[in-house]
Amino acid sequence: MNARAILVYYPDEAEARAYAKLVEVPRPSLAVHVASVPDDAAALIGEADILYAWQFPAELLARATRLGWVQSMGAGVERFLVPELPRRVLLTRAAGVFGPWMAEYALGWCLWVTQRIELFREQQQERRWVEINPVRLARSTLCVVGLGDIGRAVARLARAIGMRVIGVTRSGRPVREAERVYRTSAIRQALAQADFVVLAVPLTPVTHDLIGARELAAMKRSAWLVNIARGAVVDEDALIAALAEKRIGGAVLDVFNREPLPPDHPLWGLENVAITPLISGPSTPAEIAPLFNDNLRRYLSGRPLRHLVDRTRGY
Repeated sequence: MNARAILVYYPDEAEARAYAKLVEVPRPSLAVHVASVPDDAAALIGEADILYAWQFPAELLARATRLGWVQSMGAGVERFLVPELPRRVLLTRAAGVFGPWMAEYALGWCLWVTQRIELFREQQQERRWVEINPVRLARSTLCVVGLGDIGRAVARLARAIGMRVIGVTRSGRPVREAERVYRTSAIRQALAQADFVVLAVPLTPVTHDLIGARELAAMKRSAWLVNIARGAVVDEDALIAALAEKRIGGAVLDVFNREPLPPDHPLWGLENVAITPLISGPSTPAEIAPLFNDNLRRYLSGRPLRHLVDRTRGY
């Protein structure tokens, strides 16, 4: 490897090469190397100055003696917040990319509920004509837990179609996208008002099991939970119990404690659950590349990086 090197790592060879192809190398002496399996990464990480990755085997980070900066391909960075990553290494996240994707996902599934799409599809399969009115999504209340760039994008789209939007954040500071913002300490007060709850917080020690039995009990029996954050933000056992006993209307889940979700997992069998395989905020090379290339220029010129992660907060 040359004097300075970038290691692009993604656990799919074609995708890894697609990310690498879009790296704009400002200096001929800066090499770009690609790996998609741990064995290849192990041979390259020791000479890498920069790591550009969705995830990376934690045990290999101990070999990254030259590493100065990690650019995550995702908004969440908990995979990199491990003891093996030296404190001196800068960590940045991909911000401003996933909000539009996840807003469409969240509101699309809210409409799936209110337009009774599953019911009408079933009636179509049975060739039954039964007139059942949909429910208006406008004027219903949406509670967005986490109002970073993703949560605010969800809130903006919800307001555009006439929903009342409230939010929950650690600080409780007002934002233009929400009618009212509650502190995390008052989360149950906010949840009690909601017809739909969208989780958009990063996974940190503070947000682990943020939605537990008491929070689920605070929700309306008709309310739906949409999780586009991380599986561990919700106490999974408490959620399964609440869904099985119909104590909430249902849940739309794109993230789980174990991914892929095992075939024998009880969530698969619940009729009031919609399961999707981590597709609410797809990471695409063309959308992430401009963020990386901007930060690359900044890094090489000694300027501050954008979207730098505060490791004490976890985001």
